[in-house]
This record gives sequence, C-alpha cells and structure tokens, in this order.
Amino acid sequence: MNAVAARLTELLRDVFDNDDIELTDDMTAADVDGWDSMGNVRLFLAIEQEFGMRFAASEISAIKNVGELVAAIERKGR
Repeated sequence: MNAVAARLTELLRDVFDNDDIELTDDMTAADVDGWDSMGNVRLFLAIEQEFGMRFAASEISAIKNVGELVAAIERKGR
C-alpha cells in the first residue's frame, strides 16, 4: 500500500466510522456501509482537506473505484 492509499484508508475509516475498512483497488461505494451520496460528499470534502486539492464534480463522477481515486489523487498531487 502506498502513502496515498494509507492516508485514504484512514480517511475512509474516519468518515464512515469503521476501523475495519481495508482498501482494495476494486472497492466501490457499494462495498462500504454508509457510502451513499451524502457519504461521498463528506469523503471528498475530507480528501480535499487532507490532500490540499479540489475535485470538480465531473472528476468525482468519473471515478469508478478506489484504485481510480488513488490515481486521481496522485495525479493532482504532482
């Protein structure tokens, strides 16, 4: 697990109040209790604050799984 994935794991655990969450590249919102549309808003606010970046709505809607999310954060962080 790289540094971005490790930080993202902690964010997901915090946002969804579940210390048992273990990220996989193919994980989707359907795999996490509470990751609904409001959960997605809370998650992306936390990501933007943690990583110091902003995502456009079109970027968020294009992300299909956690692997793509990690890649998007890495791209924006360069």
